[in-house]
Amino acid sequence: MTDQHEDCCSHKQVVQPDKTALLKRLARLEGQVRGVAGMIESDRYCVDVLTQIAAARSALDAVAQQLLENHLKGCVTRAMQEGDSEQAIAEVMQLLKKMR
Repeated sequence: MTDQHEDCCSHKQVVQPDKTALLKRLARLEGQVRGVAGMIESDRYCVDVLTQIAAARSALDAVAQQLLENHLKGCVTRAMQEGDSEQAIAEVMQLLKKMR
């Protein structure tokens, strides 16, 4: 049996187990951002624009959370099994600080 995260990260090379779903989410997000630009271009009400920006931010956060989960289940788990837990934990902590 092959773990879906088996080839997640190998020397910084990444194979995402749910790449198609992530790309679809990003394509929708790209459309949302273009929509926000169009709203600004057409002088839409500020509250409406800000609401759409909040929705886009939430969508981007969801993509980041999925990527983080993939990383923890694949790369970090494997690093810990291989005895490199200190480096894996340090990397995750640094990443979490960036994601705030």
